[in-house]
Amino acid sequence: MPKTVSLTVEIPDSVSENEARLSLALKLFELSRVSLGQAAEIGDFSKHAFIEVLSQYHIPVVNYPAEDLREEMNA
Repeated sequence: MPKTVSLTVEIPDSVSENEARLSLALKLFELSRVSLGQAAEIGDFSKHAFIEVLSQYHIPVVNYPAEDLREEMNA
């Protein structure tokens, strides 16, 4: 079951709150720790907008190993 966590983190003045939230969302999604919807919510984006952000950072929306795909195609 999802939980709500409240964090207080000191960040340099050069990093905005939105940038920090986005960085957290991107990394958690990249590590497969949260779903697309959860990451979008953390970053304060719609799912569609978050997908566009993922492409800007070259993070795949779907992480499906090529070997798994080959096996399914040959099955």
